Amino acid sequence: MTALDRLAATVAGRKGGDPAQSWTAKLLAAGPEACAKKFGEEAVEAVIEAVKGDRDRLTSEAADVLYHLLVMLAARDVTLDAVMAELDRRAGTSGIAEKAGRG
Repeated sequence: MTALDRLAATVAGRKGGDPAQSWTAKLLAAGPEACAKKFGEEAVEAVIEAVKGDRDRLTSEAADVLYHLLVMLAARDVTLDAVMAELDRRAGTSGIAEKAGRG
């Protein structure tokens, strides 16, 4: 089990938990829109650090992005396994061809 798998399991386990006891439960209780907003904020912070070139800060912000992505997915009942299956489905396909096939 990877760290990402463990984190996804933790997020799933906190769904429906006490928002006073868990940041994850608090985010999820705020609803999918609030989770999406927080994910976007964290993504922007990661972009800023990438542009600045601070590897340590980028690493930290990237971890925040992954966490908040998992929270956002959980808010809409999308599992990490479903996302990984989609990545597996796309493996070996040109990004240009895959994008053209979405139309």
